[in-house]
Amino acid sequence: MTNFEKVSSTIESAEEVARKIWLAGLGAYGKSFEEVQRKYEKLNGETSRLFEELVSKGEKLEANTKEKFKEKTAVEKRVEDVRKKLGLDSSDTDTKIDELSQKVDALTEAVNKMS
Repeated sequence: MTNFEKVSSTIESAEEVARKIWLAGLGAYGKSFEEVQRKYEKLNGETSRLFEELVSKGEKLEANTKEKFKEKTAVEKRVEDVRKKLGLDSSDTDTKIDELSQKVDALTEAVNKMS
C-alpha cells in the first residue's frame, strides 16, 4: 500500500468516525426528544384526568349545596309561617310589646288601687 493509499484510508476512517459521532449525537438528541415528548403526553393525560376529576367533584358539591340551600329555605319558610301563626313575626313585634306594656301598666295600677 502506498503512502497516498494509507493517507486516503486514514482520512476515510476519520470521516467514518466523525460521521458516527455525528449520528450518535443525533440519536441522543432524538432519544431525548422522544423521552420529553412521552413525558409531556403522560403529564398532559394526567392533567386532563385530574381536571375532569375536579370538575366531577365540583358538580357533586354544587348539587349538594343546591340541595342544602333548598332544604334551608324550606325550613326558614316553615319557621316564618309558624312565627306568623303565633303572632311572633317581626313586623308586629314592636306593636305587641307596646300593647303588652300597656296591659302590664294597667294591671300594676289596678293592683295598686286594690292595696
